[in-house]
Amino acid sequence: MTPMHLKNMFRSANSLLIAGALSLSLTGCHPTHGADVVASVNGKAIPRADLDRFYKSQMAQNQNQQPVNEDQADSARLTILRSLIDEEIIQQRAAKMNLTASNEDVDAKVTEMKAPYTEEQFNERLKASNHTLDDMKREIRRSLTFDKLLNKEINSKINITDSDVSSYYAAHKSEYNLVETQYHLGQVLVTSFPSPQAVNLQSSKATNDAEAKKKIQTLKNRIDSGEDFSAIAMNFSENPQTAQNGGDMGFISESQLHSDILSYTAVTKLKAGGVTDILPVFDQPASPAKKVIGYVILKLISRDAAGQRLLTDPAVQQNIRQQLHDARSTLLKNAYFEMLRNQSKVENYFAEEVFKKGAK
Repeated sequence: MTPMHLKNMFRSANSLLIAGALSLSLTGCHPTHGADVVASVNGKAIPRADLDRFYKSQMAQNQNQQPVNEDQADSARLTILRSLIDEEIIQQRAAKMNLTASNEDVDAKVTEMKAPYTEEQFNERLKASNHTLDDMKREIRRSLTFDKLLNKEINSKINITDSDVSSYYAAHKSEYNLVETQYHLGQVLVTSFPSPQAVNLQSSKATNDAEAKKKIQTLKNRIDSGEDFSAIAMNFSENPQTAQNGGDMGFISESQLHSDILSYTAVTKLKAGGVTDILPVFDQPASPAKKVIGYVILKLISRDAAGQRLLTDPAVQQNIRQQLHDARSTLLKNAYFEMLRNQSKVENYFAEEVFKKGAK
């Protein structure tokens, strides 16, 4: 047999081996699964029923939008499933570290949430949100568990030193020279139209003006009764940029605030810690043809007069520490979650279904 014949023989053998390996990777690399399972994380199944439930909930919130086609529906399900997979990875990590929220933790949170309502009112709200008490407890447990893991693995490892604060101030001193009065504001916003971008811990969204009015009045009553403003914002506000930060809008200059005369008039009457009455939000505040698109409650966290703010000011130090902490926390969370994904065995069966269906 000539060298050329041997070379061709080995090339054919290698081709067969590669083809076989590809065949195994596509057909036999994961265990069989039933049609009722859409993914698995380290061997734990994510049921199709969970994916369908979250998808239906999302579609119900967007009921006034145009119907979606099959491709759009699959795309939405893929996004939801990615979130479910990430959440399962986090919950498994917390369980491994014995950080899963206890029944006592969950019950205490439920009691806190029920406090402003009668039993009947609370049950009506549950029914209106298409949740059972068990659904709510499950979501609370996941949220509390996530917080415990975050505090243990991220926040406990962040140390902002006095030197860090001084260095930041020296590099950004001009930012603390206020040319005009600044108002540090918080907000609870409710929109009068269904908004898929409205994200809060309770997935609470109004879909029309009547619902918006009812919701904002309920939230105002709870704030007036002494409930924490930032907790209300995180759970119910519909501004995705501020809800996750407890409604914190940061500092607004007096000239910026003055562009909305209703807000300016209401806020400038407040003392630090005070909240406004319910204010309308317009699509075009300066236009005679403006329309109400929502409602807002504003909180004056602090008012800072014009002039250079010094590093000796406790508020300046706290502001810098918080900025440095938040930036470092975001960086560490992103890195940590990527590490957890890399360490997990994830099999997304639904993604395979979508690919096979679309690649015919």
